[in-house]
Amino acid sequence: MSREQSKRVYSTEQPVPRTARKENPAVPASGTPAPPERQQVTVRLERKGRGGKTVSVISGLQGAASEREALLKQLKTRLGTGGTVREDVLEIQGDHRDALCRMLQGLGYRPKRSGG
Repeated sequence: MSREQSKRVYSTEQPVPRTARKENPAVPASGTPAPPERQQVTVRLERKGRGGKTVSVISGLQGAASEREALLKQLKTRLGTGGTVREDVLEIQGDHRDALCRMLQGLGYRPKRSGG
């Protein structure tokens, strides 16, 4: 039986080359974050693990931690609510998805509302 017709799945005879990982198109090769108009930002609502409290979560932001902190401060001031940065996502207390989408759009981001 020839190699082309063989149904062998695994073999230790030849190493199989691994394919290269695809680069994230939103992050340029230089490592600098993309400008806000090229970032796809998701705004969603979460309730789990917070004792029944509702939190609006903004994910997909790129940039330094100081930039995320400054954006969070600006959003919290406009909404008059609290919030925090956790693991590269912004959490705003309460259901403010529509207002956050409008504000982020005004700042040049491309927000997408996720969930119902």
